[in-house]
Order: sequence, then structure tokens, then C-alpha cells
Amino acid sequence: DFDSKKKRKVAEIYQALNSDPIDVATLRRMAISEGGLLTDEIRCKVWPKLLSVNTDDLPPLPGKELREDNKDYQQVLLDVRRSLRRFPPGMPDDQREGLQEELIDIILHVLKRNPQLHYYQGYHDIVVTFLLVVGDRLATALVEKLSTHHLRDFMDPTMDNTKHILNYLMPIIDQVNPEVHDFMQSAEVGTIFALSWLITWFGHVLSDFRHVVRLYDFFLACHPLMPIYFAAVIVLYREQEVLDCECDMASVHHLLSQIPQDLPYETLISRAGDLFVQFPPSELAREAAQQQAERTAASTFKDFELASVQQRPDTVLRQRFRERLRGEERTKSILTKPRTNRFVKLAVMGLTVALGAAALAVVKSALEWAPKFELQIFP
Repeated sequence: DFDSKKKRKVAEIYQALNSDPIDVATLRRMAISEGGLLTDEIRCKVWPKLLSVNTDDLPPLPGKELREDNKDYQQVLLDVRRSLRRFPPGMPDDQREGLQEELIDIILHVLKRNPQLHYYQGYHDIVVTFLLVVGDRLATALVEKLSTHHLRDFMDPTMDNTKHILNYLMPIIDQVNPEVHDFMQSAEVGTIFALSWLITWFGHVLSDFRHVVRLYDFFLACHPLMPIYFAAVIVLYREQEVLDCECDMASVHHLLSQIPQDLPYETLISRAGDLFVQFPPSELAREAAQQQAERTAASTFKDFELASVQQRPDTVLRQRFRERLRGEERTKSILTKPRTNRFVKLAVMGLTVALGAAALAVVKSALEWAPKFELQIFP
């Protein structure tokens, strides 16, 4: 029954968290499979592992001085003030206003520390989701890592890479349902209707917070392009509505831009995973007019995954932190000890989804330890 399945899943999640090294492959499978990570308490523990963030070495909370002479402050302020619907209904005004202030500070902190990133309208919809689930300090660290990896293409000075990602939408639809694809092409609807879905990870368009965090479990556990596959399965799920629509740009755009709130999310998540396996980005690249690979977040995903599987459980990290306090010099010598010929073997995503399982191994072979990230917190 449901309760026993839930208990087994919780036990498996905590077993993966306490493994040494942490069993990230299992955590990903848990985040993808039916029900996702189940509770915000579990998300607070698992999301940092999916993003390779050490919760015992978090940055200090941002200060209000970030707002002084900040070129993005006014736009961020306007967007945050318009974000009332992203907070739980019935939340007291003073509590909501406090969270909005924290939201502003988190965004400005990430932008100041990463001047190569550029703010875009909709970014705050992603940040507020993390803030509501994990709190301001952990959200700051998670959002910074996410912004320099999965969201990086959206934060370029231009929209070129964002348009490139949107260009995957029609080839995916064409592979599954050429009739819908041809109808949309005839209507010249384009893909702009899915822009807000993509750049907010659906946070802006879904009214039920439970559905938003369920999708975040899924996206955090998967390849950076998974949101565009999920966008495709929404369109495919609405096949009959699309084909019954007037075949003109305005009508089809209006239909598709109004996303239904009662979608069968677990079924669509399963389907998106299946489609990713059947039609991986590499097979769709030509149709999507792929730009230089090194310019996109997807190109560094393998390195990102290599870093994630070398994490240590929180208990081990805390013990090491105490040892460092007892003997800083001794610990320093340990941390700087050279390591050679370090290899890892991983299955990045095991898609064992209850509704139509698909096994996905983005990285199957043994890979030499050579990620481009700073890994000093994963000795």
C-alpha cells in the first residue's frame, strides 16, 4: 500500500545519504521515481547532494549593502513585488514581506558573486521555490550552484542559448507525433509559448506549489535539457486540443500558453524520461541547430556529475570539521595531500519510474577524475 511504499522509499533515501561516498545515483532515482522526494524535510537534505553543495560550509547571509548602486536592484524589486501568488495562500503579510526581502538579497548576492551571470525576468520564480523549501542561507548556496550550471544558458547577455534550447522542442514533438508537429508548423506558432515554462522550471505557470517542487525534484536529478522534454510531453498530451484548434498562430499560441493545472504529472514525468532515453539531445542536435557545445550548460554536465558522486555524508563532514578545529595545521596537510589516478564509475540517472520505466546511463564507462569544478570540499 501507499504508506508502506512511502516508508520504504524514505528508508532508501536515508540509506543513500549515509553511504560513503553518498549514493547519488540512488538519490537521483528516488527524486525521479513516483512521488519524488516526498517532503520538504527530505528535500533539504537531498537537493544539496544533487547539486554538490556542502551544507556545513555555507556562505554567510547576504547583507543589505548589496542593494547600493546595483544595476539589477530596481528590476529585481519590481519582479519580487509582483510575486505575491508564489507564496502560500493565507501567509501573514509581515511573514511574506520578510521572505520577499530575503528573496531580493539572495538574487543580488548570486549576481554580485558571479558577474558573468545576467538577471532575467522569471529568475525570481526559481529562487523563491528554493527559499520556501530550504530557507534563505541554504537557498543562496543552492541557487548559486544552479545558476552557474543548469540555468547558465538563461543568464547569458543574449537569449541565443535560450533560443537554442527552445529549438529542441519541435524535433522532440516531430519524433513522437509528426501530425501535431506539422500542424504547429503550418500554424507558424513557434516555441515562444514555452519560454516562461523553461526559464522558470514551470514555477511561474503552475499554481499548486506541490506540483512545482515535484518537478524540481525531477529536474535537479536530471540532465539540464530535461525541462524542454517535459514541455514537449505537455504539448503531446494535449494532442487532440491542438489538432481541434484553428490552424493559425494566434489560436494555437493562446491554447498552448494556457497550461492546464490538472496535468497527470507522474505520467508526464515518466514519459519525459522515456523520451530522453529514446531521443537524446545528441540525436536532435542537428535539427535544433546546435551551437558550439562548450557554450551550453549541457556540455559540462558530465563533470558536474563526477563532482556530485564524490560527496561525503553530513556526519562525516561534521566529524572532519571538528577535527579541523582541533588541529588546523594537521588537517591542512591532509587536505593538500596529492592524489593520483583517481577513477569513478557512475550511472548518472537511473530512471526507474513507476509509470513506464526507462534505464538511463548518461555516463557508463569509467571516467578519469578530471572535473572542471572546485572540489576541495570533497576530499
